[in-house]
Amino acid sequence: MAIGFGIIGCGMIASFHAKAVGDLPDARVAACYNRTPEKADRFAEAQGCKAYYDLDEMLADPDVHVVTICTPSGAHLEPALAAAKAGKHVIVEKPLEVTLDRCDAIIEACEKAGVVLSTIFPSRFHESSQLLKQAVDGGRFGRLTLGDALVKWYRSQEYYDQGAWRGTWALDGGGALMNQAIHSVDLLTWLMGPVSEIVAATDTLAHERIEVEDVAVAAVRFANGALGVIEATTAAYPGALKKVEIHGSRGSASLEEEDIKTWDFAEATDDDKALLERMTGKTHTGGGAADPAAIGHHGHTMHFADVLKAIETGGKPLIDGHEGRRSVEIILAIYKAAETGQAVKLPLESDPVLKARPLQ
Repeated sequence: MAIGFGIIGCGMIASFHAKAVGDLPDARVAACYNRTPEKADRFAEAQGCKAYYDLDEMLADPDVHVVTICTPSGAHLEPALAAAKAGKHVIVEKPLEVTLDRCDAIIEACEKAGVVLSTIFPSRFHESSQLLKQAVDGGRFGRLTLGDALVKWYRSQEYYDQGAWRGTWALDGGGALMNQAIHSVDLLTWLMGPVSEIVAATDTLAHERIEVEDVAVAAVRFANGALGVIEATTAAYPGALKKVEIHGSRGSASLEEEDIKTWDFAEATDDDKALLERMTGKTHTGGGAADPAAIGHHGHTMHFADVLKAIETGGKPLIDGHEGRRSVEIILAIYKAAETGQAVKLPLESDPVLKARPLQ
């Protein structure tokens, strides 16, 4: 029997979810929900699935086994809670939510219901990312000393003006960090380990009518003692592919989107040169650097396959709710450090109270 997916929210990213499901054997898009009937109908017609305008009705559909949540970031909580209560497995597009309390509520509800919860971070599933993780875990870098994530993207003013939720604290949860760079924040901390302290600065320099930052720089200390930098912007015309750089006492490596650009180790192996040659030219899209739709869906496909494996075996997905929460916590700590001008230590005991964004 094919696993039926129900997609909640029929915006741009929902189409990528549908393409990913379509590439999986024994899986199909069974239903979609949008509170605007016209959007639900258009999506359903394109995907050959049933349209719902009432979420509870879709969640009562026995053909829906897994839901993917594609609503604005600050509107992930309510459908996630409803899905867990209905006994559906839950996949949430990044970020998991926009406050720690809301993240924790989703995690608790899914654990209580005994359903699988996963947060979408497809970059972890790219072969280049997996190879870099294996090198870190294998000790090839020696002592980790420096880890950087650089996201120098561009978004026009029209991008923010197209959706009333974009650039708001309530529904976007933040700007260049929470919406765009969170993929790289997740990848960096997956490779380098937990962050223990942050100092930061943020600003809005190139866009109007948004509440959030379009430029951010943070200096971080990792729990293992290494240092690092997180740079994020949507104000760097014309936009460049995102980069992650890892350095240690015995090696250095760097990623540019899906390409491995640097792969140098003191203890070189016969496979290193061939690996570097093979992992160059792997990026075939704009990576979202200037156009949010210029991304591939293959990472989502691998991510969904990992979730289905967890459902089948009763195990945990690579990126569960707690993993999804971690990048949100780091970004909220960056916002707090930028607002106060003081170093912020992690883990945070609770949601930071940001003057710009009252907690909900």
